[in-house]
Amino acid sequence: MKVLVIGGGAREHALCRSLSLDPDVTALYCAPGNAGIAEVAELHPVDALDGDAVARLATGLGAELVVVGPEAPLVAGVADAVRAASIPCFGPSGEAAQLEGSKAFAKDVMAGAGVPTARSYVCTTPAEIDEALDAFGAPYVVKDDGLAAGKGVVVTDDLAAARDHALSCDRVVIEEFLDGPEVSLFAITDGTTVLPLQPAQDFKRALDGDEGPNTGGMGAYSPLPWADPKLVDEVLESVLQPTVDELRRRGTPFSGLLYAGLAITSRGVRVIEFNARFGDPETQVVLARLRTPLAGVLLASANGTLDVFPSLAWRDDAAVTVVIASHNYPDTPRTGDPIDGLADVAAQDAPDAYVLHAGTRAEGGAVLSAGGRVLSVTATGKDLAAARERAYTALGRIRLDGSQHRTDIALKAAGG
Repeated sequence: MKVLVIGGGAREHALCRSLSLDPDVTALYCAPGNAGIAEVAELHPVDALDGDAVARLATGLGAELVVVGPEAPLVAGVADAVRAASIPCFGPSGEAAQLEGSKAFAKDVMAGAGVPTARSYVCTTPAEIDEALDAFGAPYVVKDDGLAAGKGVVVTDDLAAARDHALSCDRVVIEEFLDGPEVSLFAITDGTTVLPLQPAQDFKRALDGDEGPNTGGMGAYSPLPWADPKLVDEVLESVLQPTVDELRRRGTPFSGLLYAGLAITSRGVRVIEFNARFGDPETQVVLARLRTPLAGVLLASANGTLDVFPSLAWRDDAAVTVVIASHNYPDTPRTGDPIDGLADVAAQDAPDAYVLHAGTRAEGGAVLSAGGRVLSVTATGKDLAAARERAYTALGRIRLDGSQHRTDIALKAAGG
C-alpha cells in the first residue's frame, strides 16, 4: 500500500513512524512534512488547506490511502476532495469535522445524542457574555467557538481576563467548570463501527505543577494506572457510539479519528471537547503502545469495513512523551535556532527512546527550530517510571538555546 500523510508536526511524525514500521506499507509520502519525517518518508510540498492540490498530489503519487493529520485541512474539506478523486481517505468530511471546527455545533450534537457534557451558553454579544460569566462564576471556562490551534481556551479565576478573551472571539462558548482529572480517548470509526484506542493524559499548561498559560500540550503518558478499568467501555457506550450514531442520523457521517477530551468528575464522565483528528501529544504515546500495524486499521476506517477488522493488540509497555518548546512559547516563539544532540539520542537511546519532530526544518545539514513546539521526546518502558526516566535521559542530550520543557510529565502517575 502507498500511503500519503498530510501535515508536518509531531503527530504526523508519529503517524509516519508507525506507518514506516508496517510491512504492508510499500511507499510512504508526507506533505509537507518536516526535518524528522524526512528520515522515514519522502517529502512533497503542498498547501495542506488546498483540497484540489492534495488530491492532485495523491493521484500523481499513486497513493492508495491518504491520512489527513491536522484539523484545519479537515475543516477545510480536504478529505472530501481526496475522496472525490476516488482515493480512500482517513479523516472526516468538512461538514463532520465541524465537531471540532465549531464548539457550538459540538454542543448541539451532544445534546441530540444525550452525551454528558458541561452546561454552556453560546454568546455573540457583550451582554450575553456578561450574563453567562455571571451565571457560572469562577473558575471561568471561555472557549473560542472556532479553531485556535489548541490555544483558544481560557480557564481562569480572573473575571477581567475571562471577559477579555470572550470579547476577542466572534462567537464564544462559556461553560461550567468541570472538576476532576482529564483523559484523552481516541477512537477510530468508519461512521458506524467505533474502535476505541487506549486512553492517555496530556498536560496543557506550560509550566510544572499545571501553572502558566494553556498550550497545545507539553507532554503525555499512557496507560493511566489510576483510571477505572471499565473507563473505555463506559465512554464507548455513553459518548463515542452515541455521537457517531447522531452524526450519521443527521446525514453527516463521521469517519476517521474521533477524539474525546473528558473530565472524570464527581458526577461521572463529562465531555470537555471533541476533536476530529489524532491529538498532539497524545498520539505519540498511544501509537508507541499499539501493536496492530497502523495502515490496515486506517484503511478499514476509510473503506467502511471496521466491523470485520480484528481487535486491536496493545503492548504492555507504558509510554511517556515530553515536549521541548522554543523560547517564549506559547506567545510569540523564537525560531531558527540550531538543534543539537539528535544523533546522540539515536545512537544511545533507541529503540526505547526516540525524538519526534514538530516544528523543525533542515537547512545546510543542520536542523533548526521552526515553531513553538519543536520536538516530542518519546520513550517506552515496563512501567511509567521506567518510560519517564528514559524520556528525560534522552531529553537531556538535546540542546536548543532558550528552550523550555516541563519536568513533571507523568510524575504523579508514576508514583513520584
